[in-house]
Amino acid sequence: MDIYVDSANLKEIEAAKELGLADGVTTNPTLIAKEGGSMREILGKIAKTVSGPVHAEVLNLEYAAILKEGRELAKIADNIVVKIPMLRDGLRAAKAFYEEGIPTNITLIFSPAQAILAAKAGATYVCPFLGRLDDIGHDGLLLLSQIRSILDANPDLETKIIAASIRTPGHMIELSQMGIDILTAPSKVLQQMEKHPLTDQGIAAFIEDAKKFSA
Repeated sequence: MDIYVDSANLKEIEAAKELGLADGVTTNPTLIAKEGGSMREILGKIAKTVSGPVHAEVLNLEYAAILKEGRELAKIADNIVVKIPMLRDGLRAAKAFYEEGIPTNITLIFSPAQAILAAKAGATYVCPFLGRLDDIGHDGLLLLSQIRSILDANPDLETKIIAASIRTPGHMIELSQMGIDILTAPSKVLQQMEKHPLTDQGIAAFIEDAKKFSA
């Protein structure tokens, strides 16, 4: 299992890397826009910071434009993965990129059927969104479980699952138990995973006991 940082902020990425929690990075136009500067420059810096995959999303939705933009993104660094929204032209582009040897991530997956299409198109990764389904009263964990079962039952489909829209440490635990390949989480969730009230109480007790020796 790999853990990716869902961020375009270099400080957040470097902090996660120090803890071994930056096997890769997922970005999107919204995250990059928050950082200011050009997309190409920001992605280049991220790609130098981590050795694993850096997922960079295209801004175009039409087949020829996706191909052109995706090829330009792939030139930024060897570890760039072209991230494409789930739509018909995106599937066509994923197939073309597969034949060119450019890794892809089909994102905004919300059903097992979409995941099947993306895997058959040759996507390197499928990216189901857990939290967004939960937000509308659906079971996001069920979706991940279904996709995991489908890929396990069809080993000819070599696509990996990236679980996105992770909102809580509980999500991280459940997904880890399912054997999901990659979990991409914001730095806030990764920081929450460090904490437990009993740990805090234990540390406080250690500090008080240590004072007795130094008194």
